[in-house]
Amino acid sequence: MMMTVPALRRFCFGLTLACLFTGIRSEAQKSKHATTVPTTHGYLIHNKAVDMSYLKTGPFVNLDDGGILTIEKNKSCISHDGGKTWKEYSIFQDSARFDIRIERVLLKTRSGAIILAFANDVEKANWNWNNDIADSPEATIPTYAIRSLDGGKTWQDLQKLHDEWTGANRDIIETKEGNIIFTSMMFRHNPGHHTVITYTSKNNGLNWIRSNVIDLGGVGHHSGVVESTLEQLKDGRIWMLMRTNWGVFWETISENQGLTWKKFKPTKIAASSAPGLLTRLASGRLFLVWNRPFPEGKDSFPLSGGDGISSEVPHSNHRGELSVMFSDDDGKSWSDPIVVARVTDKSKGKNLAYPRVFERSPGEIWISTTYAAFGGYLSFKILEKDLL
Repeated sequence: MMMTVPALRRFCFGLTLACLFTGIRSEAQKSKHATTVPTTHGYLIHNKAVDMSYLKTGPFVNLDDGGILTIEKNKSCISHDGGKTWKEYSIFQDSARFDIRIERVLLKTRSGAIILAFANDVEKANWNWNNDIADSPEATIPTYAIRSLDGGKTWQDLQKLHDEWTGANRDIIETKEGNIIFTSMMFRHNPGHHTVITYTSKNNGLNWIRSNVIDLGGVGHHSGVVESTLEQLKDGRIWMLMRTNWGVFWETISENQGLTWKKFKPTKIAASSAPGLLTRLASGRLFLVWNRPFPEGKDSFPLSGGDGISSEVPHSNHRGELSVMFSDDDGKSWSDPIVVARVTDKSKGKNLAYPRVFERSPGEIWISTTYAAFGGYLSFKILEKDLL
């Protein structure tokens, strides 16, 4: 008998607690991590990693002239010295109308266009969570897309894609077919919960087509499916992993370049309630950076939620470590997880979450985390060969 989505969620949650976490213990015993190098902000990183605390938060793209580009405070920023100094260019003619939210996505296409998608904090409104109705009616943070055709110096074709509350825009790819796909979110009501959508452009970011809404239910301001990451598989399909409160990433597949998503089901990747980032490296391997549900070597962590306010089920919010792993077979199997960063008593923040990944050159991986509210960004680089 085929399970309904709610039944599958309950099964997945129970399975995670009873079985998958046992698997994590065995993985932890095999881990090859060596987080011994202190960073400027007090975190410990892998002993083969190099601290880059001077970096901006990202995301980053490589430019044709060897420079790198990122976005910060309504400006595009270009560096030609590895991120130590930057030249800034305004993105908007009327910058007072926009405040680019830190959860933004950035891509340079093979044709040279640079595409930015973001939520606009200036239009953030009506977030008034009501515990009695488990909802925040009429909450909004619109999502926009804009592009540059001259390497980030000037920007054009600004368009609003939806008004609904966007928890985060987390990932963007260009497919082998030349289509652009980025992940976004829409808050849903009665009761309040999050859902995932994607947008696809077939003309280099000039126009966008919205996918079906992936709504797997939930009750609470941090419930539902959220903050997804995606990559194209070798057979052409698009694979997406979604953050949940159900102990593991859930997955979905698109067979038409992100226009429709189907086959929603839990993966076997145990995860905290935090987003991961999936990247296809130049080597062809899939690379995943994420937060596991327990600290390495442990089999428990205090659970949150389950009250119908933040979420309908208790879940782990463990964000004290970042782990990575590789797949050579498009996610069918994975290497043992490796802890590449962890918080300490001296670290400015006690969370390492919302990772970004940038392959500066083949095999040279830059990893950064996001929120300044967590107390000091993490940025470091490491070579792929040193993690294999």
